[in-house]
Amino acid sequence: MKLLYFAWVRERVGKPEEEIDPPVSVRTIGDLVAWLKSRGEEYAYAFENGHVIRAAIDRNHVKPDAQIAGAREIAFFPPMTGG
Repeated sequence: MKLLYFAWVRERVGKPEEEIDPPVSVRTIGDLVAWLKSRGEEYAYAFENGHVIRAAIDRNHVKPDAQIAGAREIAFFPPMTGG
């Protein structure tokens, strides 16, 4: 599946996107974030406050307990502020 990173999540991870093949034990967005954090310092830094990072599966906003099975694209981005 393809992961997309936006704004400071992208800056901290150090890349705008990547293709991944997570372990079968990774079933939800929350599982995915935990697994990503274990992949290195840059991921741990990007997701250190995982509760503020928003996720979208195939361009639909989802909660951390959303299932990722069948997802083609998952995007992570920080909370948006408006003005």
